[in-house]
Amino acid sequence: MTKIVYRIVEHDGGWAYQVNGVFSEAFPSHDLARLAAQRAAAEQHLPGETRTISWEDSNGKWHEELARGDDRPDAEVEG
Repeated sequence: MTKIVYRIVEHDGGWAYQVNGVFSEAFPSHDLARLAAQRAAAEQHLPGETRTISWEDSNGKWHEELARGDDRPDAEVEG
């Protein structure tokens, strides 16, 4: 199972959560950023629809695969 970690960090004059090097919008407080990260992490657990997806890898090659709607990652919040 894939694991996603939302880290609370100082960013852009406030606080944000960061996932895989990508920042959320800035929040005025650590608590607000943590609440937003907890909401986002909770949404990771919701099942979706099984469907075909296309994605590009770091070498510019496109891939197509079937993404199961019930194959959800483990998500947690740190910080």
